[in-house]
Amino acid sequence: MAYVYILLCSNGTYYTGSTIDLETRLDQHFNGAGSNYTMKYPPIELLYCEVLSDIDEAYLREKQIQGWSRKKKEALIHNNPLDLPLLSKKQWRRK
Repeated sequence: MAYVYILLCSNGTYYTGSTIDLETRLDQHFNGAGSNYTMKYPPIELLYCEVLSDIDEAYLREKQIQGWSRKKKEALIHNNPLDLPLLSKKQWRRK
């Protein structure tokens, strides 16, 4: 088993990561030793966690989520799967 997770950081951003040991990894993040990003902007809360079959799958999912917009990440966090395809489409603005 492996995990993908999203943390809310102190600067209001989301940090997405993956691991095979969620409890240890979260302890590292919350104690200032998790990553350069979470050392600079300490996490406030675990917002989302997804269980996957192995670390390779989790890493690919992490990279996918990292490429998403904030709104799309929030749809995932708030368990609004029907919004995900809508947020995937490029929004064109009329001039």
